[in-house]
Amino acid sequence: MDQDINAPPLNPLPWIVWVLALPLIAMEVVLSLAEAGLVGGVQGAGWRLQAVERFGLFPELLKYQWETGGHPLAELHRLVSYTLVHGSFTHALFAVVMVLALGKWVGEVFRWWAVLIVVLGSAAAGAVSYGLLIPGIRMQLIGAYPAIYGLIGAFTFMVYTNLSRVGANKWRAFSLIGFLLFFQFVFGMLFGGGWDWVADVSGFAFGFLVSVVVSPGGFRRVLEQVRQR
Repeated sequence: MDQDINAPPLNPLPWIVWVLALPLIAMEVVLSLAEAGLVGGVQGAGWRLQAVERFGLFPELLKYQWETGGHPLAELHRLVSYTLVHGSFTHALFAVVMVLALGKWVGEVFRWWAVLIVVLGSAAAGAVSYGLLIPGIRMQLIGAYPAIYGLIGAFTFMVYTNLSRVGANKWRAFSLIGFLLFFQFVFGMLFGGGWDWVADVSGFAFGFLVSVVVSPGGFRRVLEQVRQR
């Protein structure tokens, strides 16, 4: 079989996917090197905790901002910046792999700005749900998983649309999110998981719903449905 010797060894990714993944990679590289004692000296061992304090989403702070109309405004970055910090190298590794894989699938169909809206919007939706809807919670929210679930929502919308177009059972599109939520439920029961799943589900819901508008031709379909009504 003939092969293209000039073909890249890895399938190329849309540039917006690298824009989203590289900050995660850079942050984890720095924190892992610091924990290994290769950078930062003695103080480097505490850099991960400092990063959580600097970028993490704290429910009490978000509730205070809600009550004060967003003040302090300088802390609003936490609605998305919490996605940069992870609890461990493994936690970050899985996040990066999923961003690259899901980002490729979605980024090859959606425009770059649509991918950005899905990711950042899902992160913010997850943060708001986690910080405001759960009473009495104090644990900070970190990690890119609500944004990743947003990409899963966009991917689910793509599969849902394709199955509807060919007349197949469109509810099969939700098998992936169903499996992930079941796995998360079992893991939480066995190992005492927290309330992160609320942020994940919210991220998925935002990613799926916003795809109705930002997917290719999505806004046109919405206008056609409005006109028909």
